Amino acid sequence: MVLAALTGAAIAAPKQTERSKQKAVAEQTRAGIQQKLAKLKQDVTRTESARENAADTLAESEEAISNANRSLKELSEEQGETNARVAELAASQEQLAQTIAAQKAQLSKLLREQYVAGNEDRIKLLLSGDNPNRINRDLQLMAYVSQAQARLLGSLRTNLAAVETNREKAQNAKDELEEIAQEEREQKAVLEKEKARRAALLGSLSNKLEAQRKEIGTLERDEERMAGLVDKLSKLIKEQAEAAAAEKKRLEALAAARAKAAEEARVARALARAQAQAERERLAREAAAAAKARPGSKPVPVPVPLPVRPDPVAEEPKVAVEAPVAPRPDPDQAKPADIALAPAAPEGAFASLKGKMRAPVSGKLAARFGAKRGSGPSWKGMFIKAAEGAEVRAVASGRVVFAKWMRGFGNLILVDHGSEYLSIYGNNQALLKREGDAVKGGEPIASAGNTGGNEESGLYFEIRHKGAPIDPAGWVSF
Repeated sequence: MVLAALTGAAIAAPKQTERSKQKAVAEQTRAGIQQKLAKLKQDVTRTESARENAADTLAESEEAISNANRSLKELSEEQGETNARVAELAASQEQLAQTIAAQKAQLSKLLREQYVAGNEDRIKLLLSGDNPNRINRDLQLMAYVSQAQARLLGSLRTNLAAVETNREKAQNAKDELEEIAQEEREQKAVLEKEKARRAALLGSLSNKLEAQRKEIGTLERDEERMAGLVDKLSKLIKEQAEAAAAEKKRLEALAAARAKAAEEARVARALARAQAQAERERLAREAAAAAKARPGSKPVPVPVPLPVRPDPVAEEPKVAVEAPVAPRPDPDQAKPADIALAPAAPEGAFASLKGKMRAPVSGKLAARFGAKRGSGPSWKGMFIKAAEGAEVRAVASGRVVFAKWMRGFGNLILVDHGSEYLSIYGNNQALLKREGDAVKGGEPIASAGNTGGNEESGLYFEIRHKGAPIDPAGWVSF
């Protein structure tokens, strides 16, 4: 029965799974920052749009390959998590089935014992004329039995409802697995198609790409492009960090103002009650004095002063309407997408790791920082030869602030580490993270490749501080 509940056929009418709803919300949240970064990239490359570049022909295909690889990785992770959830639901369903079977047997036993005992009701016992002590004992036993039956029935109903809820969750998880499997098939088809397309393009563009790599002007424009991207990103990060700080300060001021208003209202209420009590006591004293002054008059009962009621706001602050613990959202509150590039690492964390970070990819160091690139400009980073598809890992914790294809660097990913430090990873086959994603040191963020017209497979790696490139050798152990 349990296996049937977990593996039964899906209902005929299609319905949206929880996964689909969460995915739609995530895409909507990410849309704002993606739009900003797309505009930023367009601004960086605007002046070069008229120049012909052979690598640009590969851009669409290389981006599609990257997206397909990232989607396949995400789907694989989702599949593993969903399979684990299905296994947990199956175990829970089995446990519930055993509990319900035991409860049914117990209830059956109670009913059978009650029937064998004669099923006497309370009225018959009271009118039986038997020993009062025995009657009292039997009534108590009947009450215990009734309470036990009620508890057992309540628990049984709860468990039966849990079985139904569990069955619905299992069906939803099964639907999600089918969604994932279908998306995986689609992404694999896209990946194979784009790989074949890119291979054909490389064959036809090989001579142009080789000439382009040797052109000094191309290398210089690549460096200018990277510098422009870093400058604009740094400005955007700073603006968003300032906006986030201003928003936090505004909310704190709003909470403080509400707390002050609540305290002033509490004091005003306490003062009004004290004044009312004093007025009642004054009137009582005047009435007593007037009655005493009249000869032969009967004593007038002096009104008892009403006790001062404790301030409910002071005693129970949790129920105060004015409490600032949960301020209502304001229409001008910053949206999550507006602060998506705020650093995910504390200030000073990156600098404290100097000389302790591991290489971003396993491979052979082919070009060092500062070395001449033929007759062209010197290297602003390092190039590490690595097998295509090799894991590229973040050198430290931070947040992805750029993850797109860019001329000269192919599939490019930049991680902000706070304190104006950036690590840069270029020529990747696939980018496994998106803009706004928080990453940990050593976490895979890409896979090595030769995108952007690069001749060899590997990783181009840079570290920048305040926009200026610095030698990674002093920071990372290669």
